[in-house]
Amino acid sequence: MSTETPRRTRFRLGSGRATRSRAVAGLTALLLPLAAMVGMASPAEAATSATATYLKKSDWGTGFEGQWTVKNTGTTSLSSWTIEWDFPSGTGVGSAWDATVTHTGNHWTAKNVGWNGTVAPGASVSFGFNGTGSGSGAATNCTLNGASCDGGPTVPGDNPPSAPGAPTASNITDTSAKLSWAAATDDKGIKNYDVLRDGAVVATVTGTTYTNTGLSAGTDYSYTVQARDTADQTGPVSGAVKVHTTGGGGTDPGTGSKVNLGYFTDWGVYGRNYHVKNLNTSGSAAKITHINYAFGNVQGGKCTIGDSYADYDMAYTADKSVDGVADTWDQPLRGSFNQLRKLKAKYPNIKVLWSFGGWTWSGGFGQAAQNPAAFAESCYNLVEDPRWADVFDGIDIDWEYPNACGLTCDSSGPDALKKITSALRTKFGSNNLVTAAITADGSAGGKIDLADYAGAAQSLNWYNVMTYDFFGAWDAKGPTAPHSPLTSYSGIPKAGFNSADAIAKLKAQGVPASKLLLGIGFYGRGWTGVTQDAPGGTATGAAPGTYEAGIEDYKVLKNSCPVTGTVAGTAYAHCGTNWWSYDTPATIGSKMTWAKNQGLGGAFFWEFSGDTSNGELVSAMNNGLK
Repeated sequence: MSTETPRRTRFRLGSGRATRSRAVAGLTALLLPLAAMVGMASPAEAATSATATYLKKSDWGTGFEGQWTVKNTGTTSLSSWTIEWDFPSGTGVGSAWDATVTHTGNHWTAKNVGWNGTVAPGASVSFGFNGTGSGSGAATNCTLNGASCDGGPTVPGDNPPSAPGAPTASNITDTSAKLSWAAATDDKGIKNYDVLRDGAVVATVTGTTYTNTGLSAGTDYSYTVQARDTADQTGPVSGAVKVHTTGGGGTDPGTGSKVNLGYFTDWGVYGRNYHVKNLNTSGSAAKITHINYAFGNVQGGKCTIGDSYADYDMAYTADKSVDGVADTWDQPLRGSFNQLRKLKAKYPNIKVLWSFGGWTWSGGFGQAAQNPAAFAESCYNLVEDPRWADVFDGIDIDWEYPNACGLTCDSSGPDALKKITSALRTKFGSNNLVTAAITADGSAGGKIDLADYAGAAQSLNWYNVMTYDFFGAWDAKGPTAPHSPLTSYSGIPKAGFNSADAIAKLKAQGVPASKLLLGIGFYGRGWTGVTQDAPGGTATGAAPGTYEAGIEDYKVLKNSCPVTGTVAGTAYAHCGTNWWSYDTPATIGSKMTWAKNQGLGGAFFWEFSGDTSNGELVSAMNNGLK
């Protein structure tokens, strides 16, 4: 990735931090509705006027986060509510919020607090808690104000049915999935079963199988089942099974299109004053499929936090927040993670990956390769931390470079990357994205030749091939050359240093084209002391840049040093004694056409803040990938 100011030396403002009072779990973690919803007027009318749903939002082994949601399904406002349920021995409620929770033994009672007791017709209220114990047991015998939690009847002397077995899925296609489950039991007999998809009933069947049709290709769904007895009483909901339909196109499960991925840097919130909100106001969020959040660190062979203040502690004022709502001192998650959560709520198609490593922080991968399973475990525990598990849809590793030299040199061996990616896939499973940013050195005997990229690709959704930074002012005297050439050209300083040769070499090694994304830099690289307009001129050093010499954002260069020519599919500009190369909307459009013709899975870019305030480069990528 682009190398701005070394991130280890960044200073952060603000020393007063509010203490966390509870963990916040992931909305995309295991969905386990355990009872339907609860009644809330008098017991006689509660059965038809309200419901309540239990959602297990996450589970971290020794604890979990649960949430109850009460919905008023009647025509008059409800003034108060009380939910009661049983947990199995060893499972309980630790800390709770937005309700007063008490218990006697394994029987738990939750009452509304003063401000959320009134529920208007059609409205819902929720409260959450941190659970203790494994959290694997269902919440049973649920009532609200003495009535059944799902709005069904409660029959004296007639026990409700047991929970069915967790469903299994088979015959999964682009638009359908078959579900099967073990039967529930009941003292009077089972009448039928409700099938719930993502917490909502989609069918009621008499048998123990159901085929759900009309689904969307390449999409995740969660299914549970609950039984009804002959008196129409419902029992607890089963465990959940997650289904991912096939198809959808592209290389990402769920997008249905080519991948258009951008990097968002944690340090950009400081000097650059670039925040997640800018993705929304620029229009970029509506045109991308994925975000790589950069970077997490790799230390001691483990994934670690990169910048805790920027990541999850920085308090946002209303004017800088995605939804215009300011952070409070006691909320459980702040910083860019919380802003990404708000962005995903507004744009639910976007998937976010946490990227680890980068140019500065790749030194820890060598040790990680010595114990890939331990590395994968550490990464999973960090990415799936219940405070932000819903923010991330997977992990990206940016190792610069396996068995080769970057900021430092690595000698882990050609199979090191494969070992790490295999361990990550095993730990993160098939429902999370696992990707990697890799070298674009297509020269003979170059970095691509030094690692088993085809073997590692078997465990990955795709590679971000860093087809930029081929040339730059680290060669202070030149020759001047475009830093992101699409193809070779007469006079190129080094053979194999271009996108086409890199992609061709990866394909020849056995990496599927659909697992390769073409990289675009939203910045230019330049020299000063240059008299020659065409590439190949001599220089005296790096051209001045806003943040560091030799590099400048596109949004600055388009006006300060307009394009004077193109070469090898990219643009260059000679203004005064400075010489720059950078991509424009026109050259990006041509590169996207090339990527599609090559059968690539899409494209990605480094990084959002280099674009204009109206996101013209993101727009060019989006238009070109259609």
